[in-house]
Amino acid sequence: MDDIRWEEPFCGEGNSCFRLGTDPQGHAYIAVAGQEDRYLTDSREALRTLILDIKAGKADHLL
Repeated sequence: MDDIRWEEPFCGEGNSCFRLGTDPQGHAYIAVAGQEDRYLTDSREALRTLILDIKAGKADHLL
């Protein structure tokens, strides 16, 4: 999807990197860095909660 604006990659420990993006309609996206054509989408709040939990170490096994 060409209209997704991707943020800079967030990299956890090791080689685990992902990117967040939004489109003009305000939908949120998450993808593994370098594989932006294979993304997940959900509400911005759901993805924000997921990312905050990952950063807090609650779900580091997902990276």
